[in-house]
Amino acid sequence: MKKSPENSNSIFVTLQDLLAKEHRAQGFSFLAKKQKVRSILGGKHASKLRGRGLDFEEVRNYVAGDDIRNIDWKVTARTQKTHSRVYSEEKEKPALIIVDQSKSMFFGSQHKMKSVVAAELAALTSFKILKDGDRVGGVVYADNGIDIIFPKRNRKNILHFFENIVQRNQELEHSQPVNHEKATDTVFKKIRNIVTHDFLIVIISDFRRYSPAVIKNIAQLSLHNDVILAKVYDPMEREIPKTKMVIGDSQKQLNIDGKNQNIQQEFSKGFDKEFQDFESEMKKHRIPVLKFDTVNPVDEQLKNMFSRKR
Repeated sequence: MKKSPENSNSIFVTLQDLLAKEHRAQGFSFLAKKQKVRSILGGKHASKLRGRGLDFEEVRNYVAGDDIRNIDWKVTARTQKTHSRVYSEEKEKPALIIVDQSKSMFFGSQHKMKSVVAAELAALTSFKILKDGDRVGGVVYADNGIDIIFPKRNRKNILHFFENIVQRNQELEHSQPVNHEKATDTVFKKIRNIVTHDFLIVIISDFRRYSPAVIKNIAQLSLHNDVILAKVYDPMEREIPKTKMVIGDSQKQLNIDGKNQNIQQEFSKGFDKEFQDFESEMKKHRIPVLKFDTVNPVDEQLKNMFSRKR
């Protein structure tokens, strides 16, 4: 994909691009109580979205209709009268959006780079969560470092988050890949220092390496928080062009005959199997994995996911 005035915003993202997503942040929601039965996060296929937590208010005399699970047996035994514990829904559920802007995201074969799609998805998610009245923060991790923006309920905080995304995105052209295992371990350590419990955590990445360490870290986060994964992929990662070509990275090159049907099939099968295995592993922890391609508009993909039948 060559850079030109016509497609430069498909290679790199600008602050204006992200701010323009505000009016498109509609038609979907991450709130548990707003999920449609047939949506990707609803019904019998639902993740363990807890919604907002509960705050204890008081203990009072039992009233007919009270949930027996809320009976305070200690107070009841002491007073010889049945008492119930009263709770109210927390006014907010803080959200933390983790955005991958590392070198593997700097790829796109048709329309946009994965890094651009990830940035746009982070913007849409941020605006929608803020509209729903919750605090929003973020973590941007790249080869050159990690940026942390603690959750707050205001546009200025989102703007700061977007500025960090744009900066890391612009650095991708000249950044150098780092050790993936060490980098992800550092990221998750920092995330655990931020989240306590009852957070909504949205991780946006290509999840190119489904390592046991990454799976373990994600599973640990989900023990006391709602976790949603957004996998960004490019069609060429699943279907190679039907032509002979040379592909490679900074260390090695490989000659591939894309016209060979067996190679095409094995390539696609490999991609599908790796994703299915990862998705199955996440299902054990009831963590949903949403897939976003680099071709279709991100906002339309989001709306379709939250309205389609499973």
